[in-house]
Amino acid sequence: MDFELDEHIQAVRDTATRFAQREILPRVEDDERNHRFQRDLLDKMGQLGFFGCPIPEEYGGSGMGFLAHAVVTEEISKVSGSLRAAFNMQTMGTAREIYQYGNEQQKKLHIQRLVTCEILGCIGITEPDAGSDVGAIRTRAIRDGDGYILNGAKTWITYAQVADLGIIYAYTDPTVRYKGLSAFIVDLNTSGISTVPTADKLGWRACPTGEIVLEDVRVSVENLLGEEGRGFAYCMGSLDNTRLTAAAGAVGVSQALVDESIRYAREREQFRKPIGEFQMIQEEIARMVVETDAARLLTYRCAAQKDAGGIHNTLETSMAKYYSCEVASRVADSALRILGAYGYSSEYPVERLFRDAKLYQILEGSANIHKIIISNDALGYRKANR
Repeated sequence: MDFELDEHIQAVRDTATRFAQREILPRVEDDERNHRFQRDLLDKMGQLGFFGCPIPEEYGGSGMGFLAHAVVTEEISKVSGSLRAAFNMQTMGTAREIYQYGNEQQKKLHIQRLVTCEILGCIGITEPDAGSDVGAIRTRAIRDGDGYILNGAKTWITYAQVADLGIIYAYTDPTVRYKGLSAFIVDLNTSGISTVPTADKLGWRACPTGEIVLEDVRVSVENLLGEEGRGFAYCMGSLDNTRLTAAAGAVGVSQALVDESIRYAREREQFRKPIGEFQMIQEEIARMVVETDAARLLTYRCAAQKDAGGIHNTLETSMAKYYSCEVASRVADSALRILGAYGYSSEYPVERLFRDAKLYQILEGSANIHKIIISNDALGYRKANR
């Protein structure tokens, strides 16, 4: 197994690193403090091709693959969780999903505009009573002539109030549960759609989140993604992609916390020597370094498998997502212990990174959901990679 990144991925990683340091870092604190949506930075990231790595060139991507996508996501996440979210809104949860399940007309119409950020996307799965239990979705899509009428509400939707297009999941036949779920590509400027911003969040404050309300929204039959009744399969396939992005983001924030902790441990002196010379601080840092690297290896393995054609590697995706996000939370706790009061202060970036890290345990499937997937596979009750 080759653990070295090839020169093309190294080059795009270096570009992402420079962009994060020069364009994002100087303003990240102010943008987060003021809940300022960074559309201008998204446009620049789109122009640099950051959102097109797992998209073929014929649809506006670079075709560099999933590993390149994970590496770029990691670099941006080191500086901003709010901007990390865009890798699912523009790539995995929209463009890549349309690429995998849409028809040729849908691919040509939407994908390039998403990866270049000409339009912004979002994913409409979560509802007030449907989070981990996707089958509990209540949004309905009733066939009406040459189209469908959608009614329902989606909550905790990233980019709800700024997106132009959404992949909206709704039941076309609620009597058969899972097998009656369908997916639709919806223009969010359509009559009958309204949005409500969510309350203030602990972190990712420069990332808009809200509720999408659909009241008698008419969409053409051409807006149906793939086949009617295949929505649950599409949703699970999409999560195999978005969870990779989440894992890579968690690795990025973990590495940033490690870097800040090491920097502080070298500079901060107590009892006439740097605190990095104390064994208890060394124990914290050693564990942070090892766990972050282990999370990175799980994430890169997942991405490499997808590049080799195994895009439905649900088990390895869940392992990467679960472990990376748990590590991010633990590393954040350790960083706070090392920096003490300074880690609790916005004077140092650890305070913001700590808040960024905690969300990874929640999004794209909670830790418990992934433990169920992993344990059921190990016990032979339900194989993940089917």
